[in-house]
Amino acid sequence: MRRKKIVRDTKETKIVLALEIDGTGAYEINTGCGFLNHMLELFSRHGRFDIAVDCNGDTDVDYHHTTEDIGIAMGKAFKEALGDKRGIYRYGSMILPMDETLMLCAVDISGRSCVSFDVDIPTEKVGDFDTELVEEFVTAFARESGMTIHIRMLAGENTHHIIEAVFKSLGRALRTACAIEEEYADEIPSTKGVL
Repeated sequence: MRRKKIVRDTKETKIVLALEIDGTGAYEINTGCGFLNHMLELFSRHGRFDIAVDCNGDTDVDYHHTTEDIGIAMGKAFKEALGDKRGIYRYGSMILPMDETLMLCAVDISGRSCVSFDVDIPTEKVGDFDTELVEEFVTAFARESGMTIHIRMLAGENTHHIIEAVFKSLGRALRTACAIEEEYADEIPSTKGVL
């Protein structure tokens, strides 16, 4: 099984995160932020990743460090759980509708971090969550995992729906990219022979 546990302990956050890539979508999420909990639960369920997150962060300041550091821990967990990436499909994409919202997400587990985030979020907050932190999460996750991630909003008006579509589409695209291509399970999906 491809699984990893990450412990991140800084002056800003204390995080214990467990990931099982070949899961069922089970989750146990406690970030200290209800909205972020909800988004990570959606990511877990739609990616079919088993994820447990316990974060004690400086939420008396805001949710910035919590969100970014969970992205860091999640990215490290994926990178380490995928190992040499032997047999994976490597690429995954999803065009996901969420009511009036339509979100495109494409992922390449390339070993190279790159983010293109073209999402127009109409409000600065959902509840007490700063919506600019969505991009911070994706950027931290991509940097630590060594993935290329493109996210494009094709349509959308409602902030909650837009952000929900980001996390669901990322989960779905990653589910495909992480899956093992049985016919080529012993091969690295690159002409270089390494990812």
